[in-house]
Amino acid sequence: MGARVDLLMPVAGSHYDADATDLAKPFHAAFASAGITLSPRPWNLGPGEGDATLALFAWGYHFDVTRWDAMLAGWPGDHPLFNPPALLAWNTRKTYLLELAAAGVPVVLSHFGHADDASVAAAFDAFDCDELVVKPQISAGSHQTVRLRRGEAVEPLGDAILQPFLPAIADEGELSLFAIGGRFSHAARKVATGGDFRIQPQFGGRFTRYQPDTEALAVFDAALAALPHAPLYARIDLLRRADGELALIEVEAIEPDLYVGIEPEVPARLAAALLDALR
Repeated sequence: MGARVDLLMPVAGSHYDADATDLAKPFHAAFASAGITLSPRPWNLGPGEGDATLALFAWGYHFDVTRWDAMLAGWPGDHPLFNPPALLAWNTRKTYLLELAAAGVPVVLSHFGHADDASVAAAFDAFDCDELVVKPQISAGSHQTVRLRRGEAVEPLGDAILQPFLPAIADEGELSLFAIGGRFSHAARKVATGGDFRIQPQFGGRFTRYQPDTEALAVFDAALAALPHAPLYARIDLLRRADGELALIEVEAIEPDLYVGIEPEVPARLAAALLDALR
């Protein structure tokens, strides 16, 4: 008898519903071919009756973080969740960048704290730059992410990250390397276009397949090895700093788009990795 796996989805009725359902279709087909039945389950309902749960489409958790945190903290130890609850909780707040930097992973320079006139002015001076990116520590899809130039008004934001704006986003682009089952799977290059600094498709970002070089793979390997728990799947985002070094800007181990359009074999690859993990 095949495995039954609950697939965490957006909260029922949310504006994410239709897109998530559409993007999940290739996973339903590939998992069925591997003998796994995927059952959609809104993430806010917590564990279901399946043999395991896959958190891949838990979109919108950042709008109800208290419930998300409580769900992960109370997740039953005898019910496998992929990725592990402790890793999902760790990955929820981008303060994880501090831990990865302490472990020797090159990261984009970041200041964590309240964003206001004083902290933004200090960040401009500390980073020796003329443009900053300010975003929440808990966010997804560039929600509440803004680009500031010296002298521009600051919209106060609590629990923020301040980072130097890096022009590489519009030429070399952000490099996304994916791990499935603990090893490199595929990669994409995401370039901001039209003068925007955000790389999501809704802002005009252009995605293409990318073959990482040894430098990118070295940062990817270092970041993956420094994670506190082994992921079934993860996206490692890299961006070139002003000093010329390729550095980590984000780890997404909760609900990354795995870019099936670039790598159609991803759903089958993930299904095989999940079966291995369940064994």
